[in-house]
Amino acid sequence: MESAGLLLLLVLVLVLWNQTTGSGVQLIRDPDRNSSAVELDLSAVIHRVDRRFLSVTIDASLSSEEKFVSLLSSPKIRTLARALSPCFLRFGGTRQDFMVFSPQRSHQDSGSSEDGSCDQMELPSWLEDKLKKDWTQQQLILIREDLQRKYRRVKFTEYTVDLLNSFSNCSGMDLIFGLNALLRTADNIWNSSNAASLLKYCESRRYRMSWELGNEPNSFQKKAGIRVDGHQLGRDFTRLREMMSRSGWHHDAGLFGPDVGQPRDHRADILEGFLQTGAQAVDACTWHHYYVNGRDASLEDFLDPKVLDTLALKTKEVLKKVKLVSPDKPVWLGETSSAYGGGAVGLSDTFVAGFMWLDKLGLAATLGLDVVMRQVFIGSGSYHMVDENLDPLPDYWLSVLYKRLVGPEVLKVGFSGVAQRKRVRLYLHCANKKSYRGGAVTLISMNLGQTPASISVPAVVSSNAVEAFVLQSDQPGEEGLYSRRVKLNGDVLKMVDDKTLPDLKGTRLPPAEHLQLPAFSLNFFVLTDAAAAACM
Repeated sequence: MESAGLLLLLVLVLVLWNQTTGSGVQLIRDPDRNSSAVELDLSAVIHRVDRRFLSVTIDASLSSEEKFVSLLSSPKIRTLARALSPCFLRFGGTRQDFMVFSPQRSHQDSGSSEDGSCDQMELPSWLEDKLKKDWTQQQLILIREDLQRKYRRVKFTEYTVDLLNSFSNCSGMDLIFGLNALLRTADNIWNSSNAASLLKYCESRRYRMSWELGNEPNSFQKKAGIRVDGHQLGRDFTRLREMMSRSGWHHDAGLFGPDVGQPRDHRADILEGFLQTGAQAVDACTWHHYYVNGRDASLEDFLDPKVLDTLALKTKEVLKKVKLVSPDKPVWLGETSSAYGGGAVGLSDTFVAGFMWLDKLGLAATLGLDVVMRQVFIGSGSYHMVDENLDPLPDYWLSVLYKRLVGPEVLKVGFSGVAQRKRVRLYLHCANKKSYRGGAVTLISMNLGQTPASISVPAVVSSNAVEAFVLQSDQPGEEGLYSRRVKLNGDVLKMVDDKTLPDLKGTRLPPAEHLQLPAFSLNFFVLTDAAAAACM
């Protein structure tokens, strides 16, 4: 086998409609005509993301009535969550800045965070059914609040904190709790007394978690009539860090922020001001990104390469600002999905959303972001990963496959030759070493087009084993993009039962020159014998 340090060339063979007969497609195999050469450098890692790179959120709207937090005790939702470990679990969102901790019982130092095993915490099926039915109605109330931008103050008790802790521990996730930043003094300084009460309770219960303060401070004035500039926000974070440092329990806990919206107008000013006064207080700088407005998004937006490429512009802008002030500070997408405003109805929870999601994961890792938190695992809106019956949606299965197949090491992909056809998008990582031996690589690919394509590989790869994981809608053509079900290598994915996921097996391909990309497909190709030097 040739040295793994050499550049491997993949010739992307594009598909053209047969203009003569109009009855099919033909592969253009001439490398000098309508094709793109792809260079894969297997010799060096260009970036290494956090092992919890793909992370998820639970929207704070779930605690709009505290009874709904009980859904986190569902055996089904815990089974689904465990398959996404390791990851961060962020509890936050718009309503975190209207939540007030209101303890209902006196608490002493228990010395333990566990009052029972994970199995003993299961939600009875009759209660789960009732809560799911009630949650459907609750979402209508939440949507009305969002449209009117009138949010009521919500009190939460130890019960919410206990369940979040239990859920994250039993699911193998690292909890990040979002604190209310809109509790302000007359001088517009953060009033930390409520947060102090919550930290004290968590210490008494020996709960390990990380913290955030405020959600999208650029929107404070719009949603609450309060304006907090970046410099003051940074001082508020510094105050929180000082509180944590004085604690024998929280002194080494993580603190992340400022969770500002993507750069636009004064949002950039808030981030710049925050970095000047608060950069040293946080362990990672967080910002939010959405591609489009959920109220007027179209199917075409989800497949438009120009829309997907906007992430790169915003990311580079944020990275430049952060690196200027704090060069070694990790930068995270602290909340992200397809469309803001709760998602695009009929799109953000369907198969087509996977193109935005997988491209975001590939591009974010390549650009140097360390963590990407998907809004939302469970909560209000249309961009959730599980549906109203707590059944997994296409983006959930895509995320589980990513977790199992993709390692943290990012490898370089370069294009040369004929102009790149952006309907086919490629990313490359070392394969997950928990699933494959060292040296294996995972080629992430997607075909945004309505006609098939193929990737032509050189002998050094084509003569060795390849495992293919091809995700397609359960329905053909453009109509299938609206489906909420997905096939893996031809089989529809669904849970075996509430405690069991199906086997997610790849198809072992015989040695061949081409890897096929079906129309509208999301693909992982694991080159098990690539012997990549960067992945040993």
